[in-house]
Amino acid sequence: MSKPHRIIFGGYQGPNSVHTRGAGYFAAALHRLTDGEAEILLRPDITQGGHKAADLLPMVEAGEIHGCYFSSSYMSGRVPSLTLFDMPFAAPARDDLFARLDGALGDWIAADVAARTGFEVMGYWDNGLRHISARRKLATPDDCAGLSLRTLASDDHQRVFRALGFDPRVIDVKDLVVAVASGEVDAQENPLTNIYNFGLHDAQPEITLTGHLQGVAPVWFHRDTVAGWPDDLRRAVRAALREASDAQRGYALSDDTACAKSLRAAGARLHSLTDSQSSAFRDAVSAQNAQTRARIDPGALQLFEQPQEITA
Repeated sequence: MSKPHRIIFGGYQGPNSVHTRGAGYFAAALHRLTDGEAEILLRPDITQGGHKAADLLPMVEAGEIHGCYFSSSYMSGRVPSLTLFDMPFAAPARDDLFARLDGALGDWIAADVAARTGFEVMGYWDNGLRHISARRKLATPDDCAGLSLRTLASDDHQRVFRALGFDPRVIDVKDLVVAVASGEVDAQENPLTNIYNFGLHDAQPEITLTGHLQGVAPVWFHRDTVAGWPDDLRRAVRAALREASDAQRGYALSDDTACAKSLRAAGARLHSLTDSQSSAFRDAVSAQNAQTRARIDPGALQLFEQPQEITA
């Protein structure tokens, strides 16, 4: 590369989050792979600068920031294939899902994103297996009736949680802690790492391990910026992101175990569902999942759902 390149990469979480650590790994890997000829300028938490977390996506699409990680659910209204990750109890096992995203399924989604938006998706990060924290244990769908629940800005999520009996409310990550602590919402759903690191268990100590969604956070870049990079920089960024994605997914897995231990030590109660209880939740949202499936291209569904080939 003829001159150093600076790439601004944004986030919305604190230093201990699996995403911020993944971004730090990405920066270090790109510096190493380019012998310092490319530099990632991290903006790890834009909410500290007065922005909402959800501002990141339009900032990247406009080229104000070059890249970021962000939940797929915020873009599923514009990119139908992203609704694959908005169907509760439907995702393949964690390792299986990310293996698919590193292959043909990830290529399909990236092409769908490029055809409909100003983004280039260059990787897929683990946004956590999502559970529900509340002021009471939720053993059956009937237990959800009448509870207000903070959820993501996804019409599919809101339909699903309404079917379970919740009153779903969209609240930005920046305002989540206050909404939970003040009692503005009776429940919320998040990975254990967010429940613990945001201190949500202090006000909502009953955590039902529904594992209802496997969150996916694509790594989004401004497509025109990527197109303007020299070929060697583009290859280096992709290589650095492959390394960072492996590391970030490892952080997410280890955090599940560590945060479960820390939550119990802090007095939170983690409740596993029996098979019959899980089936009751799954049955309660089956009609909503069918509605979501109807909007997804059959080719993407096949890549998401087909059994993986086993190689010797």
